[in-house]
Amino acid sequence: MINLEKDNQAKTKFFSNVALIGLVSLFIDMSTEMVYPLIPLFLTSTLGATPAIVGIVEGIAESIASLLKVFSGYMGDAYRHKKRLIFFGYSVSVIYKILLLLSSSWAGVLVARVIDRTGKGIRTAPRDALVAQSSDDKKLGRSFGLHKTLDMTGSSIGALLAFIFVATNFGFRKAFLFSVIPAIIGVLIIAAVKEDGSEKIVDKKFTLKGIKLDSKLVLYLSAMFIFCIGNSSNVFLLLKAMERGFSASQTILLYLIFNISASVLAIPLGKLSDKLGRSAILVPGYMIFGLVYIGFALLTTRISVILLFVAYGAYTAFISGAERAFISETSPEGFRCTILGLYGMLQGFGLLLSSIIAGIMWDRISSNAPFWFGGILGIVSALMIAIILNKNIIAKLFKRDAKRNEI
Repeated sequence: MINLEKDNQAKTKFFSNVALIGLVSLFIDMSTEMVYPLIPLFLTSTLGATPAIVGIVEGIAESIASLLKVFSGYMGDAYRHKKRLIFFGYSVSVIYKILLLLSSSWAGVLVARVIDRTGKGIRTAPRDALVAQSSDDKKLGRSFGLHKTLDMTGSSIGALLAFIFVATNFGFRKAFLFSVIPAIIGVLIIAAVKEDGSEKIVDKKFTLKGIKLDSKLVLYLSAMFIFCIGNSSNVFLLLKAMERGFSASQTILLYLIFNISASVLAIPLGKLSDKLGRSAILVPGYMIFGLVYIGFALLTTRISVILLFVAYGAYTAFISGAERAFISETSPEGFRCTILGLYGMLQGFGLLLSSIIAGIMWDRISSNAPFWFGGILGIVSALMIAIILNKNIIAKLFKRDAKRNEI
């Protein structure tokens, strides 16, 4: 009877805390995504920026913020103030929308994006660590899948609102102002989130010397970084859709389709990663990305572009829960938040390189070049990760071959 009560308490803790964190992300992402698909339109149509400038804005914003991810992660481990870091990081989202409202040049948008990504850099690692802390270790994939579903649901609502804004000529600046409301709601929900203060505190001196990383984790992060160099900002997908003949409002609907696809599949795929193993989900996910990017370079019909956005949402669902679960469970004790921060930092630097490369390729070679580049790197990364996560199987195969040779 006592065990049953403990199980019920554990389930309640999982649902309440992970769900609350997910609801925070839902409202913040609703706020962010109702303006995110408007930014490339705002930059190019209102402020006269080129695709290269769009890439630079996204790349610089992500790279500057990425430096904070590992530091914020370490602070979450060292001082156990994950909730405070989350609160501060999400609060920045409100400031971001106000700065967008005041921007009159692409440089102003750049400043706003840097501040927004700074907040993301501060909050992401502590938030993911808190999700993992609130979950059963055997159900990490499900936990991250639930969070991603709520996150992408907010993104879907935001994208739908962005479509309405464009379709009704609501105006960019009015949209920026309206987006402040859900951001404030999301920040207020953080007060209900609980943090377990019983976790081990690491040495408060900022040093990574004491961390011993699993070799599989190091190799995985290396392969993931190579992949990120080809995974440019989503704004290039929106620009590509417009080049294929979709109007501004139709392009935002495509972005909505992507978000819905990811939100529907995130929980089932997270559960599957718990059941089948991370590699069974991660490898197909990276392969899907490669094929989708090559598809954007090759396919030109409207129906094919729609299907590519659906598939891109599937890739996001494949990767999001399984990848964070894998990193969480292979991180050394007491440094989970730090390693999640390192993971985010590598993603940020990769996005800087990829967005700048994509913008230059688009302007100087062709609009298809960034997608060929990203697609090839996606497939190569999938093959690398398949080998890394199944290296024991590869070793056994080599042993069998050696025995045969001896015979």
